[in-house]
Amino acid sequence: MRETDLYDPIKRYLEGQGYEVKAEVQGCDVVAQRADEPPVIVELKLAMNLDLVLQGIDRQKVSDAVYVAVPDDRASTGRTLLRRAQKDVVRLCKLLGLGLIVVRFRARSVVVDVLVDPAPYVARKSPKKQRRLLAEFEAMRGDHNVGGSRGARVTGYRQDALACALHLREHGPGRPAQVRDAAGVSRAQRILYDNHYGWFERLGPGRYGVTDAGGQALEEYKAVVEALRVG
Repeated sequence: MRETDLYDPIKRYLEGQGYEVKAEVQGCDVVAQRADEPPVIVELKLAMNLDLVLQGIDRQKVSDAVYVAVPDDRASTGRTLLRRAQKDVVRLCKLLGLGLIVVRFRARSVVVDVLVDPAPYVARKSPKKQRRLLAEFEAMRGDHNVGGSRGARVTGYRQDALACALHLREHGPGRPAQVRDAAGVSRAQRILYDNHYGWFERLGPGRYGVTDAGGQALEEYKAVVEALRVG
């Protein structure tokens, strides 16, 4: 397939909307004009990528009605961007004020599908997510992660679980209320009861101790444990 294969379907689609359409005008792949409206510009590529997005942004110097167009590869078996992350691609286009067109080539027909129309974007904030972010930030004692790293991370929950395990190892089995007050972990009861990491064991009614896995975790996260002691 070539980029030029996208031109005729998009030209017919725009003409069906009442536009006059011409190709390769001042470097723009497709330009459409209807009455006194601002021109519609469409940039064509064989795959959604950064070059296409940057090209679309550059065309916004000329018009607010800019689309990027690609073949519809959402049914592909490959790891294409649209197949892997269509929602994110759509959100990115909305964020940038770009339109997005996919052209689906079928055995006997070609379908043009407009996923996004160009429009000014106003981000919708989530107060709930912001509260969760700030709560997690406050719950984390110190900075024990490296930005951009992968694998297990020290979260506020993991830190609190380590604090509970540390107290139980150093002071012996205890009740959740005792752990809560001594370790300064308000959610100690839930952490001990849920036992998410397998670090705790119930030794009797309302009494908990530390498992071998909990002891290993205290060794694995030595830096965190030392920070908890200092704290």
